[in-house]
Amino acid sequence: MFSSSILLQILACALYGNWWPMLSALMYVVVPMPCMFFGGGSTQFLISRDGGGWIDAAKFMTGASAVGSIAIPMILRHANLIETGAMAIELTSFFLFVCTVLCFHRASLDDEW
Repeated sequence: MFSSSILLQILACALYGNWWPMLSALMYVVVPMPCMFFGGGSTQFLISRDGGGWIDAAKFMTGASAVGSIAIPMILRHANLIETGAMAIELTSFFLFVCTVLCFHRASLDDEW
């Protein structure tokens, strides 16, 4: 699923001859960084109610980068830098990426794995 998301990301750029949509690929790199730095590499802290300065900051940064992944294609379309089709492919790529992360999170919750 992750490779399909990356493929759609590249296709959104290549089909329309415009590489501006790759800006949202930068957000795919930024989204897991708070989990790695503040959560110990686990996604468990995102669903816990426990807080603290660094954990709350990590939750905020994860949410802000996830919103940025949706907002960047829409902003680029509003500025007429990309086509509507490229924006639709970018958003589809993002939702595939989110499904991949949710499947990973679900699999990491199971002890049988």
